Amino acid sequence: MTGSQAAPTPPQVADGRTPLWRGHNVFRVVTFLYAAFWFGMNYSSYARPWLAAICISCMAVWTVFTIWRYRTRAGRTNLLVATDVVVVNALFLLNEFILTEAHMNTSDPSVVTVWHSTGVTAAAVQWGMKGGVVAGILAAGANLLIRGRIGSDMAMDTLLLVGVGLVIGLNSDTARRSTERLARALRAEAATAERERLARSIHDSVLQVLARVRRRGAELGGEAAELAELAGEQEIKLRSLIATKPESTEDGETDLAARLQVLRTARVHVSVPGNPVRLTEQLSADLAAVVREALANVDKHAGEKAQAWVLLEELPDEIVLSVRDDGPGIPDGRLDEAAAEGRMGIAKSIRGRVTALGGMITLDTAPGEGTEWEVRVPRAPETPRAPRNARRRGGER
Repeated sequence: MTGSQAAPTPPQVADGRTPLWRGHNVFRVVTFLYAAFWFGMNYSSYARPWLAAICISCMAVWTVFTIWRYRTRAGRTNLLVATDVVVVNALFLLNEFILTEAHMNTSDPSVVTVWHSTGVTAAAVQWGMKGGVVAGILAAGANLLIRGRIGSDMAMDTLLLVGVGLVIGLNSDTARRSTERLARALRAEAATAERERLARSIHDSVLQVLARVRRRGAELGGEAAELAELAGEQEIKLRSLIATKPESTEDGETDLAARLQVLRTARVHVSVPGNPVRLTEQLSADLAAVVREALANVDKHAGEKAQAWVLLEELPDEIVLSVRDDGPGIPDGRLDEAAAEGRMGIAKSIRGRVTALGGMITLDTAPGEGTEWEVRVPRAPETPRAPRNARRRGGER
């Protein structure tokens, strides 16, 4: 197998919230300039102008620092955003010692003014709707604490702070989900490309060698025939592996057909639909486990040379699975004897899984005619029901 070609790697997915962070940074600059303008206009009327100067200076430093950190994805940490919310609200609370009583009783802007809302936008972009709403409530609470009154202007400020957190948070949640879906799609695409590359390489080298060994060994006979049989088994396993498609989808479903194909060996023949059979992860895993247990039952009771056939059918409302072997079948009275001795083993486990899925299972067997399990499971969950009787000689072994 040629290995000089580098395996493709999925491209890095840009954070879908990056435009929101850019908007936040611009908004922080604009609101700081607005606050600086009113600081200059009202400087002489403040109760403590020196404290107002310290506050506006801290706002300037914090604006520059956070814009620098928020420019990159690595800088947008939960700790920094939480610190941002605390710093913004702490600077806003300094108005208690800066503003005069006259300022408090009017709608004149504070030193921090609308820069106060940038803590809400940062939390909303980072943590989505819930984080934005919580930060908006905290900011509104700080505003009410400073003003010490309730009026139409305070109600409007509260509505705007919480509303900004809600709206931007919703956009952030949407952008985050889109980024995750795109990342999953790109990973699946990269995995498929890698699988196809490996399939071409294996087909051009390993599979051709195994096929030649299998044919030549069968012609020579003796010990060479045993090696040919082993080569044939490995050839089948490799073909099953490279034929298996990635299981995960962006909706969290898996391909049951792909899971069953890897069970194919020289003795186990698997027939599945040409298209993927997408089921929920849990349903797909349970059905694959049922097939594995049925095949284990074949190994245990039908002998090492018995052949088995697995058939998967996808109907509009249900999934049909059958596992058939050409073993000796179940002799008359064997099932009753096993039940009396409490030896249900794997068969009981099979029935238990199917019953838990709300499906039906039948066991068709007779001496000298092999055994066939047939499982019917609804695509949508149903209330579990008792297993249906076998068509010819139902039961477990």
